[in-house]
Amino acid sequence: MGMAATSPVLAQARSEAFVIRYVLSSAMYGDLPLDEVLAEIAKTGAESVDIWRLRHANHREQITEMGDEEFQGKLLTHEAMMSVSTCYPLGPFGQDEEMRWVMKNGGHMTVCGSGSHGEKDPKGMEAKRQVKLFFEKLKPHYELAESLGVTMAIENHKNSMLSSPDSIRYFADLNPSKNVGIAFAPHHLHDVIDEIPGLIEHCGKENLPFIYFQEYHPSSKEEMAKVEELKQMPGFGSLDYVPVLAALREVKFEGLAEIFMHPTPRGEPMLPTSAEITQVINHSREYLNSCLTKI
Repeated sequence: MGMAATSPVLAQARSEAFVIRYVLSSAMYGDLPLDEVLAEIAKTGAESVDIWRLRHANHREQITEMGDEEFQGKLLTHEAMMSVSTCYPLGPFGQDEEMRWVMKNGGHMTVCGSGSHGEKDPKGMEAKRQVKLFFEKLKPHYELAESLGVTMAIENHKNSMLSSPDSIRYFADLNPSKNVGIAFAPHHLHDVIDEIPGLIEHCGKENLPFIYFQEYHPSSKEEMAKVEELKQMPGFGSLDYVPVLAALREVKFEGLAEIFMHPTPRGEPMLPTSAEITQVINHSREYLNSCLTKI
């Protein structure tokens, strides 16, 4: 009787449990063979892979060389899924064919930057003007995304339209499509860290299909010792992820989360072997799990 009496409560508790859905960035593995990357997905606690291209990795190019059929065979062999294509070089208005490719190969998201539509890092009414212009130009592309069932995730990035807290808020307020959202990047908000939780709450899960777990460090642009580079990773640096995760839980975030860093120079594996890279990612994931217990 006791079990029967408590089971609805237990069921509700489980349904309210906050679970992070991880996606593995192929860029962490640089130019290592795609087979090696796919073999690491489950080991990192991820449910799928994000395929990156030059100059951050060459896995999209590896797939082009082998062909989609062989790529799909590799996914089956490794019992893996591809969910995202990160395609910065294409820009937000040049990824129609990539969205078709993503859908064809079982994925559902692209990630790229917003570009600049006038003054960089716009604030105030200039941010609102640029966001409105951006969505007007994006209309035929997000309509394609809607028809394909693909989400266009646009990263907030320094020196672009989507950058300042103002532009992020306007982006969420003016977003005309459920198939467009923000690839939320805390490392590009390092000068307004205290605003990060509020921005997440303002955007809500509807506008947040993707988040990077990366913090700002100069090693992302300058060659430094590996111990310094790793400070971009959760648990290695100084950013407290408790308020970030608390905000994600508050909005019932259901998107994908990517543990990430940039090696310098770009395109190299962040550590010499896939096993070492996976070990570091798992250290960050354990740190993030410890933060969740504090919420």
